[in-house]
Amino acid sequence: MNHFLEVEIFTLFLPLNDISFAPMATVLELDDVSVRRGSRTILGPLTFRINQGERWVVLGPNGAGKSTLLQILATRIFPTTGRVTLLDKQMGRVDLFELRTRIGICGALIAEDIPYEENVRDVVLTAAYAVLGRWNEAYDLWDESRAVALLTTFGVREFADRSYGTLSEGERKRVQIARALMADPELLLLDEPAAGLDLGGREDLLKRFSIFAADPLAPASILVTHHIEEIPTGTTHAMVLKDGQIAISGPISDVITSEHMSALFDLPMEVTFDGYRFSARAR
Repeated sequence: MNHFLEVEIFTLFLPLNDISFAPMATVLELDDVSVRRGSRTILGPLTFRINQGERWVVLGPNGAGKSTLLQILATRIFPTTGRVTLLDKQMGRVDLFELRTRIGICGALIAEDIPYEENVRDVVLTAAYAVLGRWNEAYDLWDESRAVALLTTFGVREFADRSYGTLSEGERKRVQIARALMADPELLLLDEPAAGLDLGGREDLLKRFSIFAADPLAPASILVTHHIEEIPTGTTHAMVLKDGQIAISGPISDVITSEHMSALFDLPMEVTFDGYRFSARAR
């Protein structure tokens, strides 16, 4: 596990001097993976890989298979066929509890499982053990300090002693991202983190995440969204799913184009990029 220390707001990641680690070229790899429900294939077959340092966005209309893909990568479900290798470990041949501590999750995949009565600090802190709800786990000073630093980074430190259920939707999303980063993950999964936010909340979240993602030592990430306006600065690659299969994937500038978005949503669209963010409108 990579170990980083936040040294100021908006997260600067610096490797600790007494920790050494070898870069891992491939973070995840799917080989001919598919998921079936009865006689119907709802995802796949998919074959792709993501390497260390890459920031991916996955786009697609409703029913394209985005959520099912994230559930596989979060080790929530097993594929019907194919091989999934996460962080050098093959699913089905590894202790999933151990693997889950190396994967940060934010969004619908976890939001409904967070106890509303849980103290905000503990929502973040318990991610060190990949559990929800504090029981008898022992946390050291490093854990406590990291939780506070992450809450500071994402602008919710002042709510540390409040119950999670008393926060606004935007505040909860920021707490979820702080939790996702608590265990110093090697893979970060973001399931529509800006969904349900107003314009100000969305832009604040994207600004904070863009600064985080710009750090070369930040973990590889996969963000699922319906809207190209929600793709943060620093995203390197994109994948488009349609009818459970990969329609196109590659460097983001090659994928997020007027031609591809028009085909994806069956509507003539004009996509623009201002050097930082994408936007789209119907022609």
